[in-house]
Amino acid sequence: MISALTIAGVPLSSPCLLAPLAGISDLPFRMLNRSLGCGFAFVEMISARALVYRNKSTKNMLSSLPGDRPLGMQLLGDDPEIMRRALDLLDICSYDLIDVNAACPVNKVTARGEGASLLKDPRKLGELLRAVVAHAGIPVTVKIRTGWDESSVNAREVALHARDAGIQCLFIHGRTRAQGYSGKVDYRVIAEVKAALDIPVIASGDGLSPQLIKKMLDETGCDGVAVARGSLGNPWIFRDTEEFLAHGTIPPRPGIHEIAATMARHMDLCADYYGDTVGPIQFRKFFGWYTKKTPGTRALKEKAFRAATRQQMLRIIEELTEGEKEISPAPLY
Repeated sequence: MISALTIAGVPLSSPCLLAPLAGISDLPFRMLNRSLGCGFAFVEMISARALVYRNKSTKNMLSSLPGDRPLGMQLLGDDPEIMRRALDLLDICSYDLIDVNAACPVNKVTARGEGASLLKDPRKLGELLRAVVAHAGIPVTVKIRTGWDESSVNAREVALHARDAGIQCLFIHGRTRAQGYSGKVDYRVIAEVKAALDIPVIASGDGLSPQLIKKMLDETGCDGVAVARGSLGNPWIFRDTEEFLAHGTIPPRPGIHEIAATMARHMDLCADYYGDTVGPIQFRKFFGWYTKKTPGTRALKEKAFRAATRQQMLRIIEELTEGEKEISPAPLY
């Protein structure tokens, strides 16, 4: 059965959330996923420094709509004063919570002492969170990893400092910073963190199918799962997981006509948001994800990556459903 989940006073219809994905979690992507069962989503990770320095592309990433709720904002930073200044620049009423990123493993981020680098000093992270909690005006959460590397797995200690700082929910990716996004997810460490806290714990890592999401819930006791890569080309994962958790069955794989219709809707959202020329460029990577491993689509993918207008891309999407032999989509899971 699906358990009720509330994060920072916000009731959610499903234990599955859409995680922030750099370069991907824009407004069109979020709205497309919401239309197919996603209840809670994040904007892309935002650098507090870039926000303070009035970076134009960063401001564009903050766009939202009334239907884009509940919505989380994930901030990246290590300086309490910069974080406070960034919060002052946000339209805080547009978000339901602020998440502090202490999990990003990218070298250029950790080299600045941000992201997963904060795991090296749990007390410093606690002080940063305390400053954000005091200034935010809305609930604050944090995302962490199991540790910096295999020799410094300290997620439980980090989580306790975060809780004492006043956060209302903790997100944890089940890998160390050294692992990046490879290797095995450590369910045991996530379970230890969940057992130590009296606030919701949302896990992430390899939420690529309803079966793996259920495994995460069962083996860790966590309250929810943040889906990232599992949503790429598969916005149905939220619907499918809800069905699997409730009844133990997974709906049939969408046929090529439904996939093409969903792609066209996503493309239109991109074009409406970015414009008829930039929109297709933004959509190109999604064309590849929607048709990943699907036989007979290589030539169409090559055409899609050259499409320069909305109509050109929509015409290529239409070709998925044409021809004497209908294309059979690859299995989702």
